[in-house]
Amino acid sequence: MKRTASAAWEGDLKAGKGTVSTKSKVLDNHNYSFRSRFEDGTGTNPEELIAAAHAGCYSMALSNMLAEAGHPPTKVETKCTIDFQDLTIKESHLEVTADVPGIDKDKFAELAQAAKEGCPISKVLDTEITLSYTLQ
Repeated sequence: MKRTASAAWEGDLKAGKGTVSTKSKVLDNHNYSFRSRFEDGTGTNPEELIAAAHAGCYSMALSNMLAEAGHPPTKVETKCTIDFQDLTIKESHLEVTADVPGIDKDKFAELAQAAKEGCPISKVLDTEITLSYTLQ
């Protein structure tokens, strides 16, 4: 299975502008710029898209691991924060809140860590990945 996205950029780095699109059209010529990436401008940026991908991938991986261990979750919510400094992604921090009936904290911690290591987006990121969680 292959997934595709595309980006176009016009102009120089600071004054230019770009668009990003996905085959699914979830993003369809969505704006990004120097300001949206390095300042506080309107639009998206590559790091925000990586954060969304990592949060989504991790939530699915953890949900699957919990279900396979006999503890199907009611809900798994993940927030990912990408730390981008000096043109380098320094860290991806996953913060998960999960509602998992009948699981003990130690088993949840074990599976949460395994999902962090096993999710495909974690595997592709060449950075430190940290994790914090709340079990409801």
